[in-house]
Amino acid sequence: MAGFRLSVPHLCRYRRCKGLVTLCGRTGRKMSRNGKQEASVAAKEEFVRFFPQIIKDLTEDELHSPELADAVVRLKEVIEYNTVGGKYNRGLTVTAAFRELAGPGQQDQKSFQRALVVGWCIELLQAFFLVADDIMDYSHTRRGQPCWYKKEGIGLDAVNDSFLLEASVYRLLKRYCHGEPFYLNLLELFLQSSYQTELGQVLDLITAPQSQVDLTRFTEQRYKTIVKYKTAFYSFYLPVAAAMYMAGIDGEEEHAHAKAILLEMGEFFQIQDDFLDCFGDPEVTGKIGTDIQDNKCSWLVVECLKRASPEQRRLLEENYGQKDLDKAARVKQLYEELGLPAVYREYEESSYQRLSALINQHAVHLPAQIFFSLAQKIYKRQK
Repeated sequence: MAGFRLSVPHLCRYRRCKGLVTLCGRTGRKMSRNGKQEASVAAKEEFVRFFPQIIKDLTEDELHSPELADAVVRLKEVIEYNTVGGKYNRGLTVTAAFRELAGPGQQDQKSFQRALVVGWCIELLQAFFLVADDIMDYSHTRRGQPCWYKKEGIGLDAVNDSFLLEASVYRLLKRYCHGEPFYLNLLELFLQSSYQTELGQVLDLITAPQSQVDLTRFTEQRYKTIVKYKTAFYSFYLPVAAAMYMAGIDGEEEHAHAKAILLEMGEFFQIQDDFLDCFGDPEVTGKIGTDIQDNKCSWLVVECLKRASPEQRRLLEENYGQKDLDKAARVKQLYEELGLPAVYREYEESSYQRLSALINQHAVHLPAQIFFSLAQKIYKRQK
């Protein structure tokens, strides 16, 4: 795209050097905390500024066709409503990891532009999952606004809108990456990640059907499997693996090491999400938690079952998975009586230490800073 500029200079790339994270550039000094924050803000601004180009790429061809004009207007509305407004962590991970991994021959405008596009592809994939997930969960709000299907005049037409979001991913990949040596790897990565996520969603739905509460299904093993497939693959492995492929890193060993770290990070993230669904502030999280009412196999209910007395288990059976807000409040009170907020805080600390050890163990041929930066973004998050 003509006139495209990188707002974060190459100076802000990190490399591992003799086991230490150092700054590549003329000063040779470590970047200060303020410097990191400024670079992070600049990277996000750069990412968001590219969004109009994404819209243009996805609509410019068909806008000249009178037969499809109305459909393309709807496509634009669907993308703008459901893709912007989040934290963009998945998309920003692509660009950050690519800056870290790109070799000397990839320090050009076009290569970084492709990284931005692939980052937005993951944000579009996320939007596809969320639109569909909100319908299945009967959710009310997302990112501080009504869920797409809850908007007046949308309803279950949102199912097809979610398909449009998914299709947009592959249109962009073809437009920007076709002919590149990593194109096939990227296609297979996105398709595989989508399939894994959809399998995880199936497990989530059949483990906790809204019409039937069966607490015996809520085992720790089932929970971990749901999290691994529904969240960890597309939220953590996909962005880093995409950057690796674009940087020419396609060896099985390197991807296996990255996956070992990132799937653990995905579990950490989902447990945080489960906790915030119940105990987070909707003004901060941007959504009203419904895991209790929706009969979800969440970390909190699994931990509750480990600790509950027979009487407390009966209370849980009588109140879990019910749309009655008073019953949901009783479950939350039970969680508090069992000290689950304190259990969560202890888990968060121990999990971060375990994650740090995993990074030191597996970041053998890859810069550890990629993984530490990602972990620090989600540690003690409030939304």
